Amino acid sequence: MATISAGKGQSRYDIHISKNISKSILNKHLGNKNKVLIITDNGVPKKHIKELKNKINNKNISTFTLNKGEKSKSFSSYKKILNKLLELKFDRSDIIIAIGGGVVGDIAGFSAATYLRGIRYIQIPTTLLAQVDSSVGGKTAINVIQGKNLVGAFYNPSLVLISTSFLGTLSKDEYKSGLGEVVKYALIGNKKLKNIIEKNSQDIINRNESVLKIIIEESIKTKSKIVTEDEKESGIRAILNFGHTFGHAIEAHNNYKNITHGAAITLGMVIASKLSFFEGHINNYQLDNIVNLIDSLELNTDHSKYKYSQLKQYFSSDKKIKDGKLNLILIDKNFNAFITSKFNNKNISKALN
Repeated sequence: MATISAGKGQSRYDIHISKNISKSILNKHLGNKNKVLIITDNGVPKKHIKELKNKINNKNISTFTLNKGEKSKSFSSYKKILNKLLELKFDRSDIIIAIGGGVVGDIAGFSAATYLRGIRYIQIPTTLLAQVDSSVGGKTAINVIQGKNLVGAFYNPSLVLISTSFLGTLSKDEYKSGLGEVVKYALIGNKKLKNIIEKNSQDIINRNESVLKIIIEESIKTKSKIVTEDEKESGIRAILNFGHTFGHAIEAHNNYKNITHGAAITLGMVIASKLSFFEGHINNYQLDNIVNLIDSLELNTDHSKYKYSQLKQYFSSDKKIKDGKLNLILIDKNFNAFITSKFNNKNISKALN
């Protein structure tokens, strides 16, 4: 088992990575008398929920099941969860367990952050995307009609339990969605991870467990270091949004249908890399290297059906706008990410051409 810590002071928490969820670690955090609400969705295999319940010593367990998909990360679902907590008479000693993908983790975390001004919650991410991204860092949110994740809070979990055994039940598209975020860490400074991907792309595609554990651990090391340094995204944490401005615009343009989050972010990273090239921050060879790295994992890099005229309307509601200026995450010749509001809009259009 690998253990990585994130957060500071009282908001510090451990992230455990292993083949299976540790019963002893789980129960140590739950206690014997606290009520437990498991929040999940109907896309999570029932056997995962059954196995989780069997590992919990305390049997005062309730379950709340959402419908699978981004539409469940809504005010309506949030209200239903709060009503369930009130119905169960949850107090501050009780605990929520989020088991599922990013949607489940985000809305469960937001519910925990706001119910009684904050109760404990545990993240058990079942998708690769959630394991390397949304389960770590304390970002919780719901979507509104104006955009994704515009209502939320920074609120750290008390524990994150990552099991590589969950990844065997993922569809090909869900698995590839997570690989998009893994590539992101390789492109924003984790040169060890980049090297691992370059040398083991086929093993990664085939879900080799030993390689999977390494790329998950390296991804989380990068994210945990950044989010611990900058918990509220006032500085360096913004680089974790590499590709996200364009990716979120692609998701919104598709009405959050027919494309996974990771696939959209992958296309967003290609666009951001092209913009980095047109802005003179990387050379043609480095751009080719980035696209080839993504291609090596059989991820889609063709964004030709998305035009600047279609996506630009979504940039205005991006959370990275400050003082009326859009801040973008680009990369330099050393494969380090940086944030800037200084770029030529014509180059965005060229990058999307």
